[in-house]
Order: sequence, then structure tokens, then C-alpha cells
Amino acid sequence: MDNRAQIREFLASRRARITPGQAGLPAYGGNRRVKGLRREEVALLAGVSIDYYIRMERGDLAGASEAVLDGVANALQLDDAEREHLRALARSAGPTATRRARPIRLGADRKTKTSSRRP
Repeated sequence: MDNRAQIREFLASRRARITPGQAGLPAYGGNRRVKGLRREEVALLAGVSIDYYIRMERGDLAGASEAVLDGVANALQLDDAEREHLRALARSAGPTATRRARPIRLGADRKTKTSSRRP
């Protein structure tokens, strides 16, 4: 199993085992489509955006800070061994790729400056 699959399985399984009541959230409606917490609820409890948590649960932990990992661990009520496993998964995911600035072509720069002038 690759790292991304391990991350997905780990986070999804831990999210499924916690009910809204256990997390201190109100349970709206009696019929929930998912077992356990919704992704939105984990994101709220962890203090991260929904999009960021979804990206994490899809297997992308690269570059996640200790504060984010702690927030997710607290939201999912992980024990010490599970917290360490989450950190190990994040370490194996590696750092985020840094984006290099694209050089500005002089010709394109001149064209932009001249096209913005009006007669």
C-alpha cells in the first residue's frame, strides 16, 4: 500500500469511529449518510479549511505543520500511538514542492506596458 493510500485509510477510519456527540457537536437530523464525523466537522474541530482537510484525507500530508497535525489529531481524538503514526505518515509524505518564480520575458513585459497606454 502506498503512502497516500495509507493516509486515506488512516484518516477516514479514525473519522468514522467518532460520533458528533463524542466530539461535542450537535447531531442535526437523525439519519446521517456517513458513519462518524463528516469531513466538514473534522475541519471545523481541527481549525483548518474544509478544502485543506479534504486534501489531507485524499493522501496529501506533504508540508502539513505540527499545529495542523495536532489539530487533526485532537479533532479525531487520537491516542499517543495514533498521533505518532499520523506524524510518521506526514514525514514520509515529504515537504511541499516549492514553486519557482517564472522569469519575466523582456518582450512580454514591454508588450504589457505598451498595450496599457491609450492614445
